[in-house]
Amino acid sequence: MRSQIAFHPQIAICPHTRRALASFTVAMLLNVNDRTNPFIGSEALVNGRVPNKYRLRTRYRAILPDIYLPKDAEPTLRQRTRGAWQWTYGDGVVCGLAAAAMHGSRWIADDVPVELIWPNARPPRGVKTRRDRLLSGEVERVDGIWVTTVARTAFDLGRRGPLDGCIERIDALGNATGLAVDAVMAVARRHPGSPGVRKLPAVLELYDRGAESPRETWLRLVLIRAGYPRPRTQIPVGGAYGQPTYFLDMGWDDVKLAVEYDGDHHRTDSAQFAKDIVRMEFVNELGWQVIRVAKANRPADVLARVQRAWQSRVRTDRENP
Repeated sequence: MRSQIAFHPQIAICPHTRRALASFTVAMLLNVNDRTNPFIGSEALVNGRVPNKYRLRTRYRAILPDIYLPKDAEPTLRQRTRGAWQWTYGDGVVCGLAAAAMHGSRWIADDVPVELIWPNARPPRGVKTRRDRLLSGEVERVDGIWVTTVARTAFDLGRRGPLDGCIERIDALGNATGLAVDAVMAVARRHPGSPGVRKLPAVLELYDRGAESPRETWLRLVLIRAGYPRPRTQIPVGGAYGQPTYFLDMGWDDVKLAVEYDGDHHRTDSAQFAKDIVRMEFVNELGWQVIRVAKANRPADVLARVQRAWQSRVRTDRENP
């Protein structure tokens, strides 16, 4: 749920007023009786949600200073993110991987640090604070929490860390949101001196929102760096009335050669395995050859198999013009 509220975190408001507004906003947006939501312990004692300190100490546990969850709860990233934002009394803005997860990105571990743009030099364990500059239009509400926009989140993720990790994170964000490159570059032009900004164009050049897992990103980069034409992702095949029956992870339409990454669930899930058999038969009948890649396959082995298939497909095309 995305929404706008009456004040922006960059507007100067006295701390007491901001805390009151933040507490009121949280109360309005959250069901205080929902056991899945973290809560501010001191406020729960005042408003009667928790009757006394003994109950607070014995039935709940602090996941951050004055932020509590039921003792038997194992905090998810979303709960930790909400709790970290409450820890700032609504002053902080969620950014980085936690913001990406709020926007729907998958493949993010529950134990990653929750990053916040908030001037606090001594954050508690599990929280990382930054003093980054935020400009108008770079923040929005997601489920009641201040979060960097999709474009601003991509700007941050695309300039920090190793190149391939940046591409994986941007791919995941784009797969969830349909991220537009132009929107990210527009943010970059507003922050020309930011650390890592020079790396961003290289990341966005290799970005592809069709990747549905980090390993698909890895596989695509292996193929591109080996000199193959950039593969098309999520290739639709078959189907009547223009509706595809299946999608192939990546490949080349002109030679009808696809490369797919099979996660462990393709092997361990019997129902998925049965579907894969039917799917492969259908795709093969349409003239496609599919190279299937698993976690244990090394890049050199993958490329050798692709090269053999590529040469065979090109030779067949020449023999059957």
